[in-house]
Amino acid sequence: MSKLKVGQVGTIVEMNGETEIKERFYSLGMEEGSEVKCLFTSFYEDPIAFEICGCTIALRKKDIENIMVVTKEYEEKKEHCLLLAGNPNVGKSTLFNYMTGLHQHTGNWTGKTVEMAKGISKLTGTSYVIYDLPGTYSLRSRSEEEKVAEQYVRAGEYEGIIVVCDAGSLKRNLILVLQIMEITKNVVLCVNLLDEAKKKGIVVDLKKLEKELKIPVRGCIARTGEGVEELLRACECFKKKERSCIREEKERQEAVVEACEGVSQQHSEILKRAIQLEQMVVTVTSQKCRERERFLDRIFTRKITGIPIMLLLLFGVFWITMKGANLPSQFLEIGFEKIGIWLSEVLIGIHAPWWIRSLLLDGVYKVTSFVIAVMLPPMAIFFPLFTILEDYGYLPRIAFNLDHLFSKCHACGKQALTMCMGLGCSAVGVTGCRIIDSRRERLIAILTNCLVPCNGKFPTLVAMISVGMLFVGVHSSFLSAIFLMTAVLLGVCMTFLVSFLLSITLLKGEPSAFTLELPPYRRPQFGKVIITSFINRTIFVLGRAVATAMPAGILLWIASQIQIAEIPMTVQLANLLEPIGRMMGLDGIILVAFLFGFPANEIIVPIMLMLYTSNGTLVDFQSIWDLKQILLGAGWSIETILCMCVFLLFHWPCSTTLLTIKKETNSLKWMGIAFLLPTLVGILFCFSIHFIFWLLG
Repeated sequence: MSKLKVGQVGTIVEMNGETEIKERFYSLGMEEGSEVKCLFTSFYEDPIAFEICGCTIALRKKDIENIMVVTKEYEEKKEHCLLLAGNPNVGKSTLFNYMTGLHQHTGNWTGKTVEMAKGISKLTGTSYVIYDLPGTYSLRSRSEEEKVAEQYVRAGEYEGIIVVCDAGSLKRNLILVLQIMEITKNVVLCVNLLDEAKKKGIVVDLKKLEKELKIPVRGCIARTGEGVEELLRACECFKKKERSCIREEKERQEAVVEACEGVSQQHSEILKRAIQLEQMVVTVTSQKCRERERFLDRIFTRKITGIPIMLLLLFGVFWITMKGANLPSQFLEIGFEKIGIWLSEVLIGIHAPWWIRSLLLDGVYKVTSFVIAVMLPPMAIFFPLFTILEDYGYLPRIAFNLDHLFSKCHACGKQALTMCMGLGCSAVGVTGCRIIDSRRERLIAILTNCLVPCNGKFPTLVAMISVGMLFVGVHSSFLSAIFLMTAVLLGVCMTFLVSFLLSITLLKGEPSAFTLELPPYRRPQFGKVIITSFINRTIFVLGRAVATAMPAGILLWIASQIQIAEIPMTVQLANLLEPIGRMMGLDGIILVAFLFGFPANEIIVPIMLMLYTSNGTLVDFQSIWDLKQILLGAGWSIETILCMCVFLLFHWPCSTTLLTIKKETNSLKWMGIAFLLPTLVGILFCFSIHFIFWLLG
């Protein structure tokens, strides 16, 4: 309820929290089924004024955090609204993509989907609005993404629910099916992953299961689309049924729970029924596949081989990225230079004023083309490689291996998964922290997520490491990959250290219980991985960088043209920050570039290179050797390269990430701490490096 926006109307579906507060709310007319409307907020956005039973009532956010409401935003076409529900890692997102033709990113690990996706399916001629809910094991939610799934299932504003199950783990999946069937009978059971079950020697009698459950049961293979149309046709029976009244159903459930002497007793009965159903409909003919998975788990997770294999895989990804990115980057730079010459001739030919030519070419084109040339090749290589590890099912093993270290820091092993998500984009990593059940541990994961380098930092780190190698007369992609991996590991080590410090200061507490499903190993779909990772990740992130680079180039060009006492404003700002920069082993221009690069890390280097020229124009270079000469001319040394890499690794999050942190924590305080934490780490590291170089002379 605390997340309702001004003007939104919602229906209360569940009221949790302390009994005393709940009784107070009941006296105000708030109960399950009541309608509330968010009217306005105070200056600090807390408390919030709501319209309840015709009265305006102000409530604090912390008091209404446990009140679950469902908005009426999706009521359009609700007569054909379907929910996709199911346990994590059963192929819901893959099924959703096939039904709707969308490209929601999927991964072979629990918690990959932490937000609800919406799409329209017309496979059978009937238009269905389909919602892909986050995976949940039960309707008694614990984590944030499970609460989203629970409140939509309990709301009842849908025509029916497709519950997706893994044919290879039917017993566990049926628990959720039976819980949902207690709320509504408008259920179709989708038994997915039949191909994988067959490889494991598992056969499911779908007809017998349908007879026992008395609901439509359809088998499918979501990856290939086999059985998906039949699944949607089975949903047509919903139109002939009346929707269940959720409020009456909820009261009935509460009565049943009381009769069974508690929730645990009710859950025990559901579990017994699930076991009984599995014994009736599932036949196992072979155990070879499971033996293979156990063999691989012994290799990937045992004490002797687990960490070394993880480091080797990390090194391999970085080495391939750095080895393969150099040549494409050079081709792009040469191509963009030729296009720039042609654009200049066109502008001269149409007699454009000099300032228009300079603004468009020097301010917009050169910054944007630099971002594309530097970012595109590394991302086009790194993302598919990383996605292959996701698709294979290896990432949860990383969380398994690192949980002991995180527990020593009083944090949660699932934080390893959010770190992996942060390698692609810190904002996505922050959102992914919803998979952590404990609010305290979720905050620790959010505040430390940007300590590992994101995609926006990788290309710049690659360029700086390559230049640093040339400074000492070495050009080796092997050594460069080692240094890049060292930078990432430094970020991981700082994540452990800062998590521990937070757990004994601002966020005191003991580690909570750790539960994480280790999914089966699956052969990656290489063609699909390449296409989806390029569209969903590379193009998306590159588009964001370009959209940021273009206005940044314009603003920087304008700032370079504004002069105070015949000195450009950017130069004056750099001179002001010069003493601080020198104490950090950097200079004033580098700090100005970081400040102007606040919207996105990808534009820090092009801004820095523009500032190193007197007229705010990005200089041309066609290779890493040219970049070396430019930086040498600006007075750079090995110390500068090292401090630049460290501060690039540890500084404030980009604007997108900070806004995401504000949204997830609903607090300016935690957003401010998230800004200061990595910045202080980076400043301390740079001061230390500069001091060491000073001692060494």
